[in-house]
Amino acid sequence: MGKLKETVLTVDDDPSITRAISFVAENEGYSVLQAEDGEEALSVFEQQKPNIIFLDIHLPKRDGLDVLERIKEVDKTVPIIIITGEGTMQLAVKAMQLGAFDYLTKPLDLNYIKRIMKNSLSDSTIALSNGTTNISFGEENKYQIIGKSNAIQEIFKLIGSISITSNYTSVLITGESGTGKELVARGIHANGKFSDQPFIPINCTALPETLMESELFGHEKGAFTGAIDRRLGKFEIAKHGTIFLDEIGDLSSNLQQKLLRVLQEREFERLGGNQTLPVHARFVTATNRNLEQMVKDGEFREDLYFRLKVADIELPPLRDRREDLELLMMYFLDKYNRQVGKMIKGFSPEVVNRLATYSFPGNVRELENIIHRAVILSSREVIFNDAIDLKTDPKPEVSTASFPIISSNFSESREYILEMFEKQFVRNMLEQHNGNVSAAANASGMTRQNLHRLLAKHGVSADEFK
Repeated sequence: MGKLKETVLTVDDDPSITRAISFVAENEGYSVLQAEDGEEALSVFEQQKPNIIFLDIHLPKRDGLDVLERIKEVDKTVPIIIITGEGTMQLAVKAMQLGAFDYLTKPLDLNYIKRIMKNSLSDSTIALSNGTTNISFGEENKYQIIGKSNAIQEIFKLIGSISITSNYTSVLITGESGTGKELVARGIHANGKFSDQPFIPINCTALPETLMESELFGHEKGAFTGAIDRRLGKFEIAKHGTIFLDEIGDLSSNLQQKLLRVLQEREFERLGGNQTLPVHARFVTATNRNLEQMVKDGEFREDLYFRLKVADIELPPLRDRREDLELLMMYFLDKYNRQVGKMIKGFSPEVVNRLATYSFPGNVRELENIIHRAVILSSREVIFNDAIDLKTDPKPEVSTASFPIISSNFSESREYILEMFEKQFVRNMLEQHNGNVSAAANASGMTRQNLHRLLAKHGVSADEFK
């Protein structure tokens, strides 16, 4: 072991988590301090001043987020990595807003822990120092983002970091159709300082150019034929809120130029008017097109592109976040059960297998439509194949003789579906990659450690697929 360099504090009442982090830290030459509850963590921090802290959310005596907030009041620069077994958007966003350096979900990836230690202590990395903005989602939000995959956890962290920046930080969200770009925009707005101000979505393809200009800028009475009254535009109505311009790649060249001036000067005039008005809103834009290529092809202004992309978020397609599929299936099933007035308990093994191997060209929006239709058509307690309509369906042959009958108890049914889905999914991925665990893990968006955990859990051997 080399010379001890820095000090790592692990705060967790789970000995296995403490041992794992300590193992990595000691192998990297760091000295290790430990605490089992929130009060002890604050005491160790005050006395030892560790260089980096790994902090569990759920702790005895004092909650992890409270510990994070208390430490940041004393030292805004110490990197604190939050650890949780839940991985919800609310926790991730709040942790980042309170100043967390990073946010990890269990089971932990030890290689990633190692990278975090190096990055958080390097001279080129600056820990977040966001202050102590408190947020609350209140009642369940119909715009909630669902997911536990690493890809979605990264999106949660970006939402938390971006939402506390000033309204002058424009955000560009990219991704395929149906990946949830508006949901992310709403998440940024809902967690920002001006969440009580309007969120105004505008589809740039919905109106012709002349009407779009009036929609954005507003107009004075008599500005053009039919302008019988003054009308306030979205720039004005938004106040300090958020203007969400969807499909920004379809904005005309004329409006691109005018939008650029608004972003540069932070002011505008109504059509037919001469009064200069300020723009206080945050601009969030989205597109499924390749704006960089459009800039190269002369179809989109380069100066506007960089004005829009002060911060950027790229959303992964559903096929790259299959760990979220079961959660999304059950979420939409519950949503449309309540909407339609049914009590469908789950999905047949054949349906789960079909969806687990489907490419979802329409992403989450397509999955929602599939489940919605299935709930409407199904008259039994379980959704079967005849209620599922996929655009391109490989319909793989899978034996279901070994699957038990689904229980009439909802919790048992849900647990059964998860177990069955996990087992069939890992088998499918190993079969596609001839038993190569690394390739299967990479294709499914999992770490090798997580895939090995699932294989052991379900008694599946990679050797049988080689």
